[in-house]
Amino acid sequence: MVQKIDISSLRVDYTLAKFNEEDVNPDPFKQFAAWFADALNAKVNEPNAMTLSTVNEHGKPSSRIVLLKSFDKKGFVFFTNYDSTKGKHIANQPAVALNFCWLELQRQVRIEGIATKISVSESDSYFHSRPFESQLGAHASAQSSIIKGRAELESNYEATKIKFSNTEIYRPENWGGYLVNAKLIEFWQGRSNSLHDRIEFELIDKQWHINRLSP
Repeated sequence: MVQKIDISSLRVDYTLAKFNEEDVNPDPFKQFAAWFADALNAKVNEPNAMTLSTVNEHGKPSSRIVLLKSFDKKGFVFFTNYDSTKGKHIANQPAVALNFCWLELQRQVRIEGIATKISVSESDSYFHSRPFESQLGAHASAQSSIIKGRAELESNYEATKIKFSNTEIYRPENWGGYLVNAKLIEFWQGRSNSLHDRIEFELIDKQWHINRLSP
């Protein structure tokens, strides 16, 4: 018998911090860097984990967790198989959304932007920095394709290991990085009584405009 759970009664009153206009760095990337450092210092579990949302050619949305691997004023970088579902979506519609949720700090950061492939040299450099087993995995898995079972995946992995046992491994052409060039970045700090702090940066005519949003 499944125990009935009253989900509607689950709630947390956020009281850890505030985020007022005087606290905001006018550069959204410096603000993100500061919050990311806070997440690292707070030992947030997987602080670089972010939800990536894409849409297909029919406008149907899809979301999954990916890992942020670098960021600067150009944007936010992650890596994947270009032939995966997300890769096919981005090829058709490069507008994407990212979301970081740092529950330990009662914070989230929401980003909207345009995803484009990074350079071949940048993808090569990151690929060869990965553990050898992860490099093998990129070859062994045709990401998002249907397989018969776990045994097929493990068999592919073992065959790949043998293939590269006596030769230098290379980055698959269909595996690499994307840069999300941000057009909107929103910083959300949980506050008591659902009166959360929401500070939005929107890029208009190459200038960042800062607004407070009602929660």
